[in-house]
Amino acid sequence: AIEPSSRSARRAEQECQLPKPQSDGDRAMPLSSGRLVALALALASRVAALVDGPWSDPATPPAERARRLRQNMTLEEKIQMLHGGGGAYVGQVAPVPRLGIPPINMNDGPQGFRSDAHHGTCVAWPSGLTIAASWDLDVAYDWGAGMGKEFREKGSNVQLGPGLNVARVPQNGRNFEYMSGEDPFLGYVMVQPAIRGIQSQKVVANAKHYIMNNQELNRLFVSAEVSERTRFEMYLPPFEGAIEAGVGSFMCGYNKINGDWSCENPVTLAHELKEVLGFQGYVMSDWGATHSTSIMQGLDNEQPGADWFNEDYLKPAVEAGSVPMAAIDNSVDRILWSMFSVGVMDAPASTWDAARISRNVTTPESLATARRLSALSTVLLKNEGGLLPLSKNVKVALIGAADSSTVIAGGGSGAVYPAHVVTPLEGISAAVADASQVSFNNGKSIPAAVATASAADVAIVFVGTTSAENYDRPTLSLDHGGPLAWQNALVSAVAKVNRKTIVVASVPGATLMPWSQEVAAILTNFLPGEQVGNAIADVLFGATNPSAKLPVTFPNIENEVQLAPDQYPGVPNSASPNYVYYTEQLLVGYRYYEAHGLKFSTGFPFGHGLSYTTFEYSKLTVNPWTASGTEVFCDITNTGKVPGAEVAQLYLSFPEAAGEPPLQLKAFNKTSILSAGQGQRVRFQLTPRSLSFWDATSHQWTLAKPQFKIFVGSSSRDIRQSGTLSIGAEIYV
Repeated sequence: AIEPSSRSARRAEQECQLPKPQSDGDRAMPLSSGRLVALALALASRVAALVDGPWSDPATPPAERARRLRQNMTLEEKIQMLHGGGGAYVGQVAPVPRLGIPPINMNDGPQGFRSDAHHGTCVAWPSGLTIAASWDLDVAYDWGAGMGKEFREKGSNVQLGPGLNVARVPQNGRNFEYMSGEDPFLGYVMVQPAIRGIQSQKVVANAKHYIMNNQELNRLFVSAEVSERTRFEMYLPPFEGAIEAGVGSFMCGYNKINGDWSCENPVTLAHELKEVLGFQGYVMSDWGATHSTSIMQGLDNEQPGADWFNEDYLKPAVEAGSVPMAAIDNSVDRILWSMFSVGVMDAPASTWDAARISRNVTTPESLATARRLSALSTVLLKNEGGLLPLSKNVKVALIGAADSSTVIAGGGSGAVYPAHVVTPLEGISAAVADASQVSFNNGKSIPAAVATASAADVAIVFVGTTSAENYDRPTLSLDHGGPLAWQNALVSAVAKVNRKTIVVASVPGATLMPWSQEVAAILTNFLPGEQVGNAIADVLFGATNPSAKLPVTFPNIENEVQLAPDQYPGVPNSASPNYVYYTEQLLVGYRYYEAHGLKFSTGFPFGHGLSYTTFEYSKLTVNPWTASGTEVFCDITNTGKVPGAEVAQLYLSFPEAAGEPPLQLKAFNKTSILSAGQGQRVRFQLTPRSLSFWDATSHQWTLAKPQFKIFVGSSSRDIRQSGTLSIGAEIYV
């Protein structure tokens, strides 16, 4: 153990000095970093449970347990904790057999357990953006817990997810992974139950990709040039939500922020993340994103290897004093804290045996959960004449990607390979009264598809496109990246011969729907996972009444937010940009639409989503402002004929002097399932933070004054009730 600087600390360390390291007399016998890692990984599946010591009592706070254990580690053992090595998982930190510290088994990803070597052994869950569309905290928790359980059962104690980046660029190839959609508050709220769900399973969650990782195009080199205010208001809140949920780890990205690599950026890592936001866990690099021994800048763990955070670099640096031992200890404490805080250390040693990776952990219960979550995350965009839900006796034609070509997931680290995908054809055939009433045409021949559609009572056209890590979508059109290059023409052709045409769009984010006025109904299930067929059948036939809402704007045209080349894809070379300027500042997504008064012709606004019933909003009440904030209440009544739930959204308009966008989501609440005629009084909490802006001069949140407008409704463009809130004055509505 390292000699402490105070008498009390020295006594504490002496109390924790067991067991001793292997030694030659009283001197520890060091191993080279490479030999130590190789030996530890070879013994990984045979590591004993955590050795008993002053760190063993689960009632002791995790930070203190971590400190006590770290005090008994040699310098070589500490350095070993700071980098990856080989192993069965995507990433692995070797165990410390002498103390019974288990291996850290990291695995992709944000849509379930990815294993290229063991296909068909886990569930392909709905994507992060899909779950964001539910606007439902219980859905997010169950999603996290369902994935976390599978990770634990496969021996992994770190899930490399969820992804949290705000969808600044609609065509970002990884938007499907991210739970924030285009709004920081939505991400702030939705990530918290997801992380609690993952970590309830003794698996450390990983908030990624920190930060400003908002495009895949040239992600290895591009620098996000962004102001402090924009960072704090638009891009940090989802990560702040992760911290409030007790997340154990962060992953820094490949990109630069204002010229410094994300994984060696002293402003965003050491200062903003660890000091300002108070993150207690550890920061790992994205794979290959470490460019120096940047422990002093805030990086704690290099992945997947040890090019920089190795014994050859760090040990001489500690001995020379250029890297204080306190920095090494701090990083080790953070890693151990994450393991203690979620229960990794207290699980039986066999829990983290790498041999478990090949197990098939799919169960009927996990499949049922994936089905339910997918259905609850399906957004009803249009339902002309109440066409939906369908009768089970209807004669239905399925057109397009209703077979094995159906789109369920994105590519890259977010990919999962299930044993079986329930196709829409399979799910709908099982749901109807008579499967012989279901016809199918794959859409490869438009005339043949038209003939099939014209012979049915209802035509359902399944369209889709996907995206992947390392690439941005070149267009938001369905005619790129999907199973067919003429999906838009297919929809229009079918709609001409069958006025009861329904479109189901499985997409990784914002998508153009130029035919939206031609069809009777539209649903999007984003990237719905392997239970797509059963889930969409549940929605189409009314077993699930949709309540989901769009987490991103669906635009009318390409680049409707008018990003200039220096904003995206960047300059000086658009094919390989070095700099991207965030000069739009806070006008991202729907905020831009509100600031410029853009109307929707074929697209759909942020927060939009219909139900098979209708809801009335009434009796908006705003309580008086206090130092801790205020509460806003609104009555919501089911005025339709079937039970359903509504996600009510509260938007604020700030005083003009604050320089904020004209409309911002600041609260939302989903009702319980209300029977016809039943009402519920919905509560929204507004805190001082809700009404504050980031002051880059004083580097703190500042309460805006004096008067705010409050808007409550069913979407950003469907406001049902409005009122006014004044700070330090009477409230009137």
